[in-house]
Formats: sequence, C-alpha cells, structure tokens
Amino acid sequence: MRASLASSIAVTCAAVLALPVSLTAPAAASAPPAAASALPPAPELPGTTQSLPLEPLGAATRSLVGAATGSGEQGLTRRDVRPFSLVGVVWDDPTAPLHGTVQVRTRATGGDAWSEWQDVETHNDEHGADPDTAEGSAKVLRGSTAPLWVGDSDGVEIRVRGEEPLPAGLRLELVDPGEAPAQDAPAEPEAPAPHSRSARIPAALAGLSAAEAAASGVNAQLAPYGAAWIPALSKEETELTARSMPQQEAAEVAEGARPAQPPHTAQSAAAAAQAAPAALAAKPYIGPRPKIITRKGWGADESIREKGFVYTKTIKAAFVHHSATGNNYTCKQAPSVLRSIYRYHVKSSGWRDFGYNFAVDKCGNIYEGRAGGVAKPVMGAHTLGFNTNSMGIAVLGTFSKSNPPAAVVTAVARLTAWKLGLHGVNPKGTSYLISGGGNLYKKGKKVRFNAIAGHRDGFATECPGGRLYGKLGTARATSAKYQGRP
Repeated sequence: MRASLASSIAVTCAAVLALPVSLTAPAAASAPPAAASALPPAPELPGTTQSLPLEPLGAATRSLVGAATGSGEQGLTRRDVRPFSLVGVVWDDPTAPLHGTVQVRTRATGGDAWSEWQDVETHNDEHGADPDTAEGSAKVLRGSTAPLWVGDSDGVEIRVRGEEPLPAGLRLELVDPGEAPAQDAPAEPEAPAPHSRSARIPAALAGLSAAEAAASGVNAQLAPYGAAWIPALSKEETELTARSMPQQEAAEVAEGARPAQPPHTAQSAAAAAQAAPAALAAKPYIGPRPKIITRKGWGADESIREKGFVYTKTIKAAFVHHSATGNNYTCKQAPSVLRSIYRYHVKSSGWRDFGYNFAVDKCGNIYEGRAGGVAKPVMGAHTLGFNTNSMGIAVLGTFSKSNPPAAVVTAVARLTAWKLGLHGVNPKGTSYLISGGGNLYKKGKKVRFNAIAGHRDGFATECPGGRLYGKLGTARATSAKYQGRP
C-alpha cells in the first residue's frame, strides 16, 4: 500500500534513514527514585535521546493514579535520568492508534519539587508523510504522540492508560536539544542582488560540512552561505527577486556556478524555471518577504536527517498547525524547542527530517523547517494525505484553550503572503488537492481547501487548536492585504 513516491514528487533521495541508537536507562526498581549513579555516561553529542521501555503498572500504582480496573496501563515510576527538555511516547507500529491518555510529571534539574501531571496529546497517524511515499513507507517509522516541552529536567514519571489494548513496544523518549552552536552576530546580511553571482562558493563554506553546505546552498539566492537568517525585503524588492530567481537559479546550476548538489537539485531548478508562475510576468501579488531564521540559525544538526531533498510540483495551500508542545517556553528558548522537535521527528518517530516546512514562535519569529529551500516547494510531512502541493506551518505551542498572540497571526499572514504569492495563490481563495488517504477523505478524492487551511480541514483532529483555528480568517484577510490585493 505504501510502495512508491506519488507522481507529483519531482525526485527523491534514495538514502534510507538509519535506525536511531537508543540511550536506554536500566530498568527501574519498585521503589522510586532509581540511583543516579546507575545512569550510563552521556555521549558528547549535539543533543541526545534517552529511550526507556514502559512497564506494566502494578496494582498499587493503579490505585494511586485512580485508574479504572481492566484498562491497559503502562508507565514508569519516578526516576532520575540524564537532563532532558522534551518528552514523547513512541510505539512499534505507526498505523496502530493509541486510544487513551498519556500523562507525565517531571522534576526540574537540580531541584526537588515535581510538577503536576501534564497531558501529552495522543494524536494518531495525523501527521507524517503520505502513505504512498518512500518516507511514508520507511521501515523505521513508529507511531508517536505529540512531543511535550517540559524545560530542563532530570526526573520523570509517566502513566499511559488505554481505553483499548495499548500498542506494542511503548517507549518514553526524553530529548535533550543540546547547546545551540555558537553564532556570530554580524550586521543584518544583505541579500544577493537579483542579477549577481554573489551566491557562488565563498570562503564561509570552508567551515561547513557537506550536509550543512547543501542545506544552506538551496537558499543561496536569498542569503549568503551559512547565514543565520534570511533578511526581510520590501514588496518591490520581493517582486523583482521573484521574477528573476527561477531563471537565474537554473542558469547558475547549468554553468556550474553553484556548489555541487544531489542530481535532483539541478533538475528541480530547471523545472522551476520552466514552471515559473505566469502571474509573475504580469502584475504579481506577492507579499514582502519576511525575515526567516534558517536551520543554521536555530542550530539544526544536519547530520541526523536523510541526505538530499524531496520536492513537490507547486504550493497550492498552506496548512496551519500547533505543535502541541505546550506554551511554557520563552522565545529565547524557541530554537531549543525546534531542535528537540526535530530530533523527536527523526530519531524517535523515524521521519526523514523535521516535519513542517516552517515554524512560528509565540513572538512571531519565523523559522525555516524541513530542509530544501524556503522559496522552493519542499515536500513536508505535516498533514497526512495532503502533503503534495502544500506546505505546513507549525505554531509552537498549544492553542486548544489559549489564544494565540497577535504576533503569531501576523507572522502566519506575512509568511503566506510571500510563499503563496510566489505560486500565484490568493490567500483568500481556495485550491483543490488530491487526497493521499486519511480518516476524512479517501485516497484519490479531490478536495477543495481554503488557501490558508487548518490541519483539521484535512484530517479529523483538534489541531491547530480551536483558538488558533478561529484566527485563520483574520490571517487570510491580512495575508491578501500584504499581497496588495484589492
């Protein structure tokens, strides 16, 4: 059923994601907490994952947590662990649902007090790659809950209560995002002039790995190699750049002026030049490009993702999500939240890369998500069944009961005004997408969506939370205004 890439994918990398190496703590004793001296030493890596198998909860524990008799229950009693900041639960079969509740409580690093029980969102098969893609049929895929950001912690307790039999192989994943790489603080970088060749290989590449150079190179028409952010442009500058960029990109690849990339990059560039929206030749409706913090800027470890990039043909719609990681983070911590989610998506869930194309924090900062180029139609793994010809934007936080800050709605409007505008899409309009299969629409069904849609429009889910979903009408109207539409 999950045999090949959908025909709309331009090209995909043949590399297969290696199985993650779990850092498993020893089994817990019956009386908490376990001795800290029993913990294995942490490797010196830019971020780590501790993967702990869950155990059946005893009768005494079930009584303490008030569990119903006869329901399936697994968990871990209180224990010391190496420091972590994000938690989630995974299981063996990605198609097996987890019907029930997952709750954790944690202890802040260096402290004695334990948090209250916190709910972990048990989304089931609603995110991820479409079934008939290489990523969606990979053997390393696992079922997974949403990740929850808990901040710097060194103690954990978890309980999983099933309304139906629990899926096999339940494991608690504890993610440490690691320290962000040291960033220089240069003046705001200037974008390359539309008709210049300043994107050729500079001395800055000497300090980048091949994977880092590739991830940066696909944005080389927008910012210098190794840049921590892509600078904002005025509407006039954006329109000028948009007209010239596809043709220039194809020409530079053909002439060898750009660094060597996987073969599909050149093919995609040539295809992009041929398929540049006709609207750009007439009066363009493109919003001014917003400032976008790159993967380099938030500290993505390019060595853990699959190599190469996967593209779809175009972008017809943007799906808005909330990350369901909670709202207990500061905007200064947002890069750490992103590194944690990225590691959870790849190492714990078995995805090829970060799932969403973009992320927005509660201060309105915009981040590059999945690698492949912010101006390109990168295939994401955000809305199961509708990843083809769409993009996914994850707002960091949980907005089922909390209102999103105004800065979030503005950022979504600015980002979509630019990115949808590159593909001639009216943010107040509608587009048709073909379902790749899901719990709302059967595979092959042609479905009409708002150009700015919520995740729940394509899948039966609460995402992006009722409060954020209720703001999408405002985002559509504002986005159209940024494009200069009447």
